[in-house]
Amino acid sequence: MAHDSAHLDSPPVSFDTSPDRYHHWKLAVDGAVATLTLQVDRDSPLRPGYELKMNSYDLGVDIELADAIRRLRFENPQVRAVVVTGGVPKMFCAGANIKMLAGSAHAFKVNFCKFTNETRCEIEDATDHSNQRFIAALNGTAAGGGYELAESCAEIYLIDDGFSAVSLPEVPLLGVLPGTGGLTRLVDKRKVRRDVADLFCTKAEGFRLRDALKMKLVDGGWPKSKWDQAIADRAQKIVADGGGNQGEQGIALPSLKHTQTREGEVETLKGTYVSLQIFHDKRWCELTILGPESAAPASAAELHAQGAAAWAFQAYRELDAALLDLRFNFPKIGLILLKTKGSVEAVLAHDAAITQLRADGFWLAREIQLFQSRVLRRLDNMSRSMFALIEPGSCFAGTLLEIAWCADRAYMLDDPDGQNAIALGHVHAGTHAAHNGMTRLQIRLYGDPQGLTTVAAKTGAVDAQTAEKLGLITRAPDDIDWDDEVRLAIEERVSFSPDALTGMEQNLRFAGPENCDTKLFGRLTAWQNWIFQRPNAVGERGALPMYGHPQAPVFDWNRT
Repeated sequence: MAHDSAHLDSPPVSFDTSPDRYHHWKLAVDGAVATLTLQVDRDSPLRPGYELKMNSYDLGVDIELADAIRRLRFENPQVRAVVVTGGVPKMFCAGANIKMLAGSAHAFKVNFCKFTNETRCEIEDATDHSNQRFIAALNGTAAGGGYELAESCAEIYLIDDGFSAVSLPEVPLLGVLPGTGGLTRLVDKRKVRRDVADLFCTKAEGFRLRDALKMKLVDGGWPKSKWDQAIADRAQKIVADGGGNQGEQGIALPSLKHTQTREGEVETLKGTYVSLQIFHDKRWCELTILGPESAAPASAAELHAQGAAAWAFQAYRELDAALLDLRFNFPKIGLILLKTKGSVEAVLAHDAAITQLRADGFWLAREIQLFQSRVLRRLDNMSRSMFALIEPGSCFAGTLLEIAWCADRAYMLDDPDGQNAIALGHVHAGTHAAHNGMTRLQIRLYGDPQGLTTVAAKTGAVDAQTAEKLGLITRAPDDIDWDDEVRLAIEERVSFSPDALTGMEQNLRFAGPENCDTKLFGRLTAWQNWIFQRPNAVGERGALPMYGHPQAPVFDWNRT
């Protein structure tokens, strides 16, 4: 995969993996119970320059975890209980690798935290919607990101061996915050009292089972002599409560294929349905999604036979891959122009087919729509400006229209020939919720209940002038003004400060009421981003570079 040569963290990052290529995780499936064992290969970091000691993790470890979670949902839908445990004596996971954090560029650190947190959210999503309940079986100490991984599970159990503890030591030891939701999940999800959480987060050594239970940091525990059997019994109880093994037949997840070319400053990555054209000298790119060319699946058997090649799944897998590629391998590309090509009727037909099959109880249709929702939320979380360009031949309809509403602006050509239209579908009513649980239509028309009622009553094609009147797009220039208005908007956007834009966009995209997820990503983007650049954390005598050295870090004691 090509990448921006100015990026400090080379070689480029690849997210393509599979269980036979894992270095750090072991995935074992026994009927309705799966076990994910973290046994980090300390000599296989994502990039050279550090060892993954004490079951610590880097982005490579989390790439494998994300792949395993996805395969459990699509390749092993019969699984009801997932036990997440460690393969190293007395150490479940020591969290993110300090040497990796200290030696990484700022953008890499922030994107690493964001991807890691999205992976944690996918664990919670599987528990909430896919009848796969995750159990953190802490057979050793869980520190920092290790405890954050446990927090994402539905249940946490800690071994009572007189040694193992849970802790969030980032503030006292590293001068930063738990980067993947540890603080927010502590008080919002686990309902730990605020003063108790304060005590926990400032005691570097953490707490063993007795105190951890009292503080609601874990849900239970057993001595070593009873540990294996107790965890197995709990997993079987979850299987029984979840309806047992229903014998669902999974589908294979093959690697995605794409071609890659470069001519001068223009680089093109092209998959089956998604293409990414990078204009390096201009610092923007075009991301184009092709609509379906074949008929929508007419039955569960037909959708299952299509498997990962089904348009509704493959197009979004390719979109997901393109977004991650942009985050990690093209850091100077500041603006994404979102485009589509195809038939609006075909998109709506595929949406309707998947929705009906989900309503009929077919697990694969459910998982495809849940996956689409997660990719849309990843799009919401992109720290890049995004403009949707709706032109004749576009297919911004139904599920793909949600992509335009993820964008910061949507420009739609007011075509005098009447050939340009968007199309509303049933999926806008709640199929694809944003991070705060609201639909993107509700967020878009927040504070305008009458407008929302008007739009909710409409289905089918909507022309440019009507779309602008209803608030579904930002601007509808005519064919005389289109080229100049779009060009000027693009040139203006890429001239602004990237830092100011990121702050502005993340504030505006989280419109509406907050919940646990919006706090995770909003605060991560703002505060962790800021803390990771402060000398107290990353300066020559900051806490991260000095970790493990006999000298203490030197802090600037001014509060800001």
